[in-house]
Amino acid sequence: MCLMLHGCFPRRRRRTKEHFSGCWHGICSRKTMRTDTRGIRNFLPRTKWFGFGPRDQPQPPAVNNNTSSLTDGSPLLQQEEPQPVILTYEQMLQEKLLYEAGQLLIEKEERVFRELKESDAFTHHEEQLNQLKADRKALQDLVLQTLGQSLCLEEDSLAGLTSAVKAVIQEEDQDLLWKHRDQTPPSWRPSGWRKLHDSTLLSLVKERMENPSTPSACQIKLTTIQADITNMGRQLKEDLLSVVGGVKRCYPQEMDICNFYSKLYHQTLSASLMNIADFGLVDKDRTFLLRWVNEYYPEILAKPQLHSEIDSGPLGKLLPERLLNSLEDEYLSNQQDELTTIIRRVLGEEREKWNEGEEPETEDGCFFSPVAYDIIQLINGKVTSSTKVLGDPHKAQRITCHISKDLMDSYKSFQSDVIKQNKANSRSFIKANLDCIKQFSEVLNKERHLFTEDVRKSCLRVLTDMKQSAHTYLLQPLHERLKPQYRKLGTSDWLHQSEFKELLDGINKEGQDLQGSTESCHKELMGQLEQDVTVEYVSKLLKGKVKLKDKVQQLKAYLTVKDNAENLHHLFVQMGSEEDWLKEILFKIAEVLKLQDLPAIQMQVVLLGTDYPDLSEKHVLALLKLKTDLTKADRKSATDILHTLREIGSNTQPRSFFSRVQVK
Repeated sequence: MCLMLHGCFPRRRRRTKEHFSGCWHGICSRKTMRTDTRGIRNFLPRTKWFGFGPRDQPQPPAVNNNTSSLTDGSPLLQQEEPQPVILTYEQMLQEKLLYEAGQLLIEKEERVFRELKESDAFTHHEEQLNQLKADRKALQDLVLQTLGQSLCLEEDSLAGLTSAVKAVIQEEDQDLLWKHRDQTPPSWRPSGWRKLHDSTLLSLVKERMENPSTPSACQIKLTTIQADITNMGRQLKEDLLSVVGGVKRCYPQEMDICNFYSKLYHQTLSASLMNIADFGLVDKDRTFLLRWVNEYYPEILAKPQLHSEIDSGPLGKLLPERLLNSLEDEYLSNQQDELTTIIRRVLGEEREKWNEGEEPETEDGCFFSPVAYDIIQLINGKVTSSTKVLGDPHKAQRITCHISKDLMDSYKSFQSDVIKQNKANSRSFIKANLDCIKQFSEVLNKERHLFTEDVRKSCLRVLTDMKQSAHTYLLQPLHERLKPQYRKLGTSDWLHQSEFKELLDGINKEGQDLQGSTESCHKELMGQLEQDVTVEYVSKLLKGKVKLKDKVQQLKAYLTVKDNAENLHHLFVQMGSEEDWLKEILFKIAEVLKLQDLPAIQMQVVLLGTDYPDLSEKHVLALLKLKTDLTKADRKSATDILHTLREIGSNTQPRSFFSRVQVK
């Protein structure tokens, strides 16, 4: 059969019957040729020229008898309309007009089988069927060849791919048409070209991933496994960008070709990585593989060009969960071992310095230790990098799951030894440790993503105990030297300001020995000292050695306690304390001593109990017993109100103080 298309040639000579007998291997008659040509003309756009035939050869213009005259009377030649160009099937294949060639074969198929149905003379059409089958095979080979070149086509070659895709869809439609006919289909139906299309693209993807493009020069330091994974990943990225940038335009939207390609590449890369993992990996190759699975590959799919076209959700992970969990467990175990080893080494070096009698390093006149900084940097680095490798911050937290036992317990044990042995350099090391404790606490409170909640709380408890032990160790000598002044508190001599002044002078003098820790740690230490002294003051007062029999004595006691509170707090502010709330406790106690009206006293007790829920009935009774003019019933009414307050539980931010004050 010959295909006649409208072109740009002058009219050719009239074809004879003998000429048409040579078309389509002698199958078609002249009458059939005219019928087929009309069908193809109706199918093809009349305005499109497909470029077949010798269009560039100059042709002499044909002269028509119909002429008109120019203004000078000379005749004006009128050119006839160009006649259709005749294209053979072979020319269609050569020019990659695969969709049009497929349409031609389908029309021939329809005609031949219509005649078979009418005449039921198979022998008469056997030669036509064989030729049709051969022509179909040639078309199929060319379609698959074109599909197999999808990812290496230039921009101007995409028209051939578009035609091949349309040919596949056309064949699928014809398969469906035959499926619903009450007639024996051709031997090539169903053709299954869609399955061939899919398998061809799968083979294409596998071939490109098995033989990726030339690696870049930056892979010199990579192991063989790392280089292989990198090359496959780079090929995947480049090819998917080609799909969304060009190949996509050759497909109808309903074929969703971008997601189809992404699925093929995902499956192919996944199979390759599973083979790599099965060989057994050294630590750095295992880490690299996990990072590709959990970080680099998701980053490729998240690129704006790909993210808008590819739905990565259904793809899932590159490795099956069982294998991925196994690799991650091995990685985490290795990271934990490394963390534990380095922590032990850091603590071991610090212990060795202390054992050898060395003093800690100093900076700006303060002792400091590198222990906390080194370990914090290590933990942060391990967890941050592991989050990328594992793709999950919660999994990365497992690295620090043993930190309470391996770090804090070891560190606490070291500090306990320093305190117990009390060497010449022990106080210096404890002052340096205070800053380490503060750094660890800040990280645990601010960088919560590094730890699980149970580990974080466990570590904070250990650090709180360590800070309290350090404060006690540093302050105990001072309290021992101040005992003579403490004994005078709450006695009749205490009402004389000279006795309290001796206490202030002793605190100021002995406090000089507490210098040497960092500014923030020294403030906390001074705050602890102020609290200790305030507790000692209240304890001695509530022992009841002084009796306030009347309003005059109670007013004097009020003024004394208030003045003591002002002077004590002023001294500690100068020393660095920031615990303003301790002064308020003494102010409230002084108010109770001054008040004479029972309801006012009860209200003041309520205020004191509201601010400090650890205020007990024993504390209230001891305080009120100082006012000997109060009856037992009066004191009981005040404690009853305090009991009611406990049931209400009105304090939202309670402070602890009176639990340290011992009363009988």
